Amino acid sequence: MNTETEQAEKPGEECGVFGIYDFDGNNVASTVYYGLFALQHRGQESCGIAVSDTAGPKGKVLSVKEMGLLNENFTPDILDRLQGDIGVGHVRYSTAGSSTRENAQPLVLNYVKGTLALAHNGNLINALQLRHELEYTGAIFQTTIDSEVIAYHIARERLNSKTVEEAVGRAMKKIKGAYSLIVMSPRKLIGARDPYGFRPLCIGRRDNAYILASETCALDTIGAEFVRDVEPGEIVTISPEKGIESDRSMCLPEKAHGRCVFEYIYFARPDSRLDGVSVYESRIRAGRFLAMDSPVEADLVVGVPESGNCAALGYAMESGIPNGQAFVKNAYVGRTFIKPGQKSRESSVQVKLNAIREAVRGKRIIMIDDSIVRGTTSDRIVKMLRDAGAREVHMRVSSPPFLWPCYFGTDVPAREQLIAYNRSVEEIRQIIGADSLAYLRPERLPELVDGLGICMGCFTGRYPMETPTEDIRGEYER
Repeated sequence: MNTETEQAEKPGEECGVFGIYDFDGNNVASTVYYGLFALQHRGQESCGIAVSDTAGPKGKVLSVKEMGLLNENFTPDILDRLQGDIGVGHVRYSTAGSSTRENAQPLVLNYVKGTLALAHNGNLINALQLRHELEYTGAIFQTTIDSEVIAYHIARERLNSKTVEEAVGRAMKKIKGAYSLIVMSPRKLIGARDPYGFRPLCIGRRDNAYILASETCALDTIGAEFVRDVEPGEIVTISPEKGIESDRSMCLPEKAHGRCVFEYIYFARPDSRLDGVSVYESRIRAGRFLAMDSPVEADLVVGVPESGNCAALGYAMESGIPNGQAFVKNAYVGRTFIKPGQKSRESSVQVKLNAIREAVRGKRIIMIDDSIVRGTTSDRIVKMLRDAGAREVHMRVSSPPFLWPCYFGTDVPAREQLIAYNRSVEEIRQIIGADSLAYLRPERLPELVDGLGICMGCFTGRYPMETPTEDIRGEYER
């Protein structure tokens, strides 16, 4: 479990998932690698690929899981050894379960009905309860992640189900929370999304191969065409015999959906579309709304790379103030929140960004960032601009203040660790040292996503479902 000093300023999401089934029998490991590479922003802690040959021995799965980045662990030789025409991959950032190789995914289970490989993005709110129930019936866990609870329930339900997809559906009736799943069985690839749709999942096609992925940018990377999104509550089964089959028995009405709005604000890549909405356009709108609701006289609008750039462009478009570049980002430094430990985080901020003196000297700057969580980096970035000669620094944030924890796969911490908890905007402004500070208004959030059903719990305290008194980490208090 992370301590307060080990947690970083930017919130982290659970993971990215990718799966493919090539009906022509071609090897898929390299495609899984490149698909995951496009999703690396969703998790840089561990990575894994599992493949199987549907024409070979039934249930034989080859897998490699390691800590760190994809390009650090998957060489051409390793990919060549992963021979199979069906595969699933995963990149991870831990929100439940410690950062160890044992907790890396995909999880591969051998059981009486064969083999399952599972990749999971999200966080269960009843994982602790389900885990205890399984332990008291003799289950032995190899990991500390809630994904293994899901895998166990699918395996157990499979004993009394005609098909693996039926087993997935039965398991979905027991698990509660956020999950986008990809399950690889010996002859099928299955995708499932929780009834609220917290985490994204889409379907693609390339020639005679079908793909499941967290974001559409992964489809673009491998040259696949977008087919459609998996609906909240839907189970899709991909097989050569029947193509794409759909079970929508778990689907909820659109108004009940609870997509994580922070996917659009920060997590997803701007070139992705989630449930039909462009992430890029959402961020442009956020910037426009900030300019409408919180205008200020200035000479230049700048974004904090990378996630603040689109909102900065939107602010400039709406206000007429020029949009410029104030920072150079070191492309070889990962996202700040991945770095464990306070000292590592501080050095990451300093190494990751540097202000361009010639761009900001003597100017009134509007600086756009996607969020302020603990405030541990915002004050340093404001100071960086001042040290570079900025005359004024006005901060605008393209999300509302974080006031509540997240229980569904985003590591927004306990309320006491949030800078906005029990503080006014003016008090936060003083802490970070800006000349002015304004956040996106919560009522603007639905407008970012064309009115889709979204979860705004971390901003409003109103969640789509009843929240737990504790989660698998025992870290949150109601």
